[in-house]
Amino acid sequence: MNRRKHAFHLAVFTAAFIACGSAFAGDAATQAGAFPATPPLPGPAPRLVVPTPSSQTLANGLQVISVRRADLPLVTAQLVLRSGGEMDPASLAGLADLTANLLTKGAAGKTAPQVAAAAEALGGSLGAAAGWDESAVGITVTTPKLPQALGLLAEVVRQPDFAAAEVKRAKAQAIDDLHLLLSRPTTLASFVASRGVFGAGAYGHSRSGTPASIARITRADVQKLHAELYRPDNAILILTGDVTPAQAQQLAQASFGDWSKPATPLPARPVGKAASQLPEILLIDQHGAGQAGVVAAHAAPPRNDPNYYVGTVANAVLGGSYSARLNEEIRIKRGLSYGASSRLQPLADAGMWLAAAQTKNPSAAQVVDLMLGEFKRLGSTRVSADELAARKATLVGEYGRSLETTAGLADQVGDLAIYGVKLDEIGKYIEQVQAVTPRQIEKYADRHLDAGDSTVVVVGDAGQFAAAIRKAHPKAVLLESTALDLDSPSLQSAKAVTVTP
Repeated sequence: MNRRKHAFHLAVFTAAFIACGSAFAGDAATQAGAFPATPPLPGPAPRLVVPTPSSQTLANGLQVISVRRADLPLVTAQLVLRSGGEMDPASLAGLADLTANLLTKGAAGKTAPQVAAAAEALGGSLGAAAGWDESAVGITVTTPKLPQALGLLAEVVRQPDFAAAEVKRAKAQAIDDLHLLLSRPTTLASFVASRGVFGAGAYGHSRSGTPASIARITRADVQKLHAELYRPDNAILILTGDVTPAQAQQLAQASFGDWSKPATPLPARPVGKAASQLPEILLIDQHGAGQAGVVAAHAAPPRNDPNYYVGTVANAVLGGSYSARLNEEIRIKRGLSYGASSRLQPLADAGMWLAAAQTKNPSAAQVVDLMLGEFKRLGSTRVSADELAARKATLVGEYGRSLETTAGLADQVGDLAIYGVKLDEIGKYIEQVQAVTPRQIEKYADRHLDAGDSTVVVVGDAGQFAAAIRKAHPKAVLLESTALDLDSPSLQSAKAVTVTP
């Protein structure tokens, strides 16, 4: 299970393609067999019907949310915590993610292979991970297997073994993965940009940890975090598929009703964003890198911002798809990258707007200027009606496809529940997106994409781009990648070295 990557629903596009059929029929060139020179216009948005989720709360504080979809005998069950990587202690980045991953590696006396075999015997597989503001474990099974699946889910959530050998193995794998990821220029640049936006705040560190922080984590740290956060009054059980609200409550009571709520309060939630200690433009020399990763980031509003849908559409225009502006300017028109994109990440008490592209080292300076130029253009000019219609069609299609599976539906419901958004919003996405106007987008971008409040990070062979970037941006700071302290908000330790190419 991956709660941040949703399955998509192809059927939503059908209405748009059918609506465009008349345009093709009336085109003489098309009737003659020639391929059309321009794509069809987006058709009207389809009407999406999603049952309003039902919510109940058990006596121990566990929230139970269900959405019935009775067309197939399948049910997805997800146990979601209202806590994630933001709860990592300062020196133990990655602890929440490591803890979540270890849930399925042995529980209630079952070894990791035995847990996997038990899930396979039910026709499903268990997946667990931690994100920002949430941790989750889930499984999808046929309806008759749901009681047994919930029993297994309860075991891994409530009685994980955290065997010393499994902790050691998970740490070694996480460190190997991190060494690989951090060797990639765009990944390292994205991590550094997050520090630039969130500073020493809880969202500023790497949610997956760093090689140094993972090495520091002990089995006792994992057990402590689990004891503090994995409790019924901090959890939501989500059931989507062939299950009624009454059945959901009965099944939840059977598997989780005796899960005791601790007498101690939940740990205080840290502030997500703090002042940045990084320069506006940071160049990182990863000597010998074949390409450069270019990332630009801005602070953004939290998930409960009333202009959430305006931001969603604004991001779609900027870089949310292949045909969006960043990819159009950087890849399609100039061939400077295989892909340029942006994402808007609204979280509990803060958010981030981040754009990224990977390019040849000598063209990094040009990509920086193109990226900043597109940020400025979005906040200074109106989006055309045709461009806006196309981007909205993409969003509507992606959202509809995300609801195709019971697991995708559970992901969407979970996101609403975690951030305290009314659950009936799940059926209002299309109308909210369609209501966004060009003027709203311009105002939103002008407010949140101020060039003076951005963090630009370029990672690569700095000898090939530093001089060009510094010519346009004299205040750019250059650091050596091997001297970075990735656990420090300033990225520098006593051994940090500033270099000049």
